[in-house]
Amino acid sequence: QVQLVESGGGLVQPGGSLTLSCAASGFTLDYYAIGWFRQAPGKEREGAACISVHNGKTHYADSVKGRFTISRDVPRNTVHLQMNNVKPEDTAVYYCAAVSHYPPAPLPLTGREYDYWGQGTQVTVSS
Repeated sequence: QVQLVESGGGLVQPGGSLTLSCAASGFTLDYYAIGWFRQAPGKEREGAACISVHNGKTHYADSVKGRFTISRDVPRNTVHLQMNNVKPEDTAVYYCAAVSHYPPAPLPLTGREYDYWGQGTQVTVSS
């Protein structure tokens, strides 16, 4: 059974850090790109970061560039999202998703192309 499971969400203070993980089961991530998306209440879903698991290339939304880092752990079939210097506007449900057919550049952040989605993990940035 194909499954993506996010973990690591929680409450963090502004300026703090949090690491999200996306673990895949039922398939190998090697030839997929993994994207992290987020959706805040009353807002549309937004792509935050994407990584090609095969070659490690990345693509970030302007809103997170320089603060978030996406990385892959191939042996563990997992992708991480390191979130630094978080802001209240980063508060959202974060989802990871996998896509098998994608252009070499830029990696997709629109979500439409993605094949599999996780259930999401809540991130709340508040003092």
